[in-house]
Amino acid sequence: MNGFLPINPPLKEYDSSSDSASLLRIQEVANNLPKLLLTDRVERTINSLSADDFDVDELLDKNSEEEINLAMSQLSFIAHAYILGGSEPKSLLPKVIAKPWVRLSKVLARPPVLSYASYCLHNWYLLDSEEPIGLDNVALINNFLGGIDEDWFVTIHVCIENAASKAINASKEIANCTNESDEALVEDLLNKISISMAAVNEIFKRMPERCDPYVYYHRVRPFIFGSKDNPDLKNGVIYEGEYGNQSQFFRGETGAQSSIMPTLDGAMGIEHSEDSLRHYLNEMRDYMPLEHRKFIEQVESKSVVKEIIKESDGLTDAYNKCLEEIRVFRALHLQYARTYIHNQSKQKNPFGAGGSTIRGTGGTPFMKYLKKHRDETQKQKQ
Repeated sequence: MNGFLPINPPLKEYDSSSDSASLLRIQEVANNLPKLLLTDRVERTINSLSADDFDVDELLDKNSEEEINLAMSQLSFIAHAYILGGSEPKSLLPKVIAKPWVRLSKVLARPPVLSYASYCLHNWYLLDSEEPIGLDNVALINNFLGGIDEDWFVTIHVCIENAASKAINASKEIANCTNESDEALVEDLLNKISISMAAVNEIFKRMPERCDPYVYYHRVRPFIFGSKDNPDLKNGVIYEGEYGNQSQFFRGETGAQSSIMPTLDGAMGIEHSEDSLRHYLNEMRDYMPLEHRKFIEQVESKSVVKEIIKESDGLTDAYNKCLEEIRVFRALHLQYARTYIHNQSKQKNPFGAGGSTIRGTGGTPFMKYLKKHRDETQKQKQ
């Protein structure tokens, strides 16, 4: 298991046997988004297309999961560039994008919005296929404006997902442990989790190296907002010809849609108090790939690790090391939220409105949310 990344690198383009003009058109527009955004030609380009120019019937007939994920990612980037790429967000998404996007979203069982899965998990490739995933070997398939800061922000997350894979594998195993399990086995699994998360934190610490806070806030972040709890899209977004032309409200792309932390919380028995933020985290699961949601639920329902720790003679230190690495991750996240968002929020953004400056891209009061979960992790050490 490769953690929550696909086993094989995502496809950069459609199968060579495909001669679909629609798929090639989707790819062409997606590949040109940085230039179209720079020259303010996204709306003009989309409006010049006929209603069925982005037809995805061929993909659905072939039932190619890899190509469906590629199209979902490309259409998500195109849609967000259209909605959020101007001086003011648009509340009507043309049928040429809305129809295929909604169709693919139903197949993938997640909403038609740019989610973490399409922004990160299925949006990378290896520069050298013979070398492993690493910050020196991962590049993005789709971009908005492009540039080193946008690429670094996303590839950091790709590498975090990869580094967390051993922790995810160990979480699955530890969820199967019982009070009768050998303590040495449980300790080994706990050590694997803490070592894996320490590697994750080392990667996370590198975010400032090539992603500048000003550039992130004013050039990267504006394109990943959703319509739910977005004051710039108070009336939501109409997907022309879909949902009875009724406005829809979906959360924007956010790291809270990664399955790493919910899995670790479930495996380690880390509990978060019931409040609006807890509800928000549960809602974020609707934006995850279906198999990831099921995995989290399985780990949560089976893990009795807290009982094992309480009844053991020597597992407390190993358990606390896991919680400490999780706490460090959440503390780093809080630090970056302050540096990259809170401290930048008073400056004007010349590239588009996006969403609220005091809320996360998912529409939550992020500082409160991050502090709460950092502190709750700390308190549950044994």
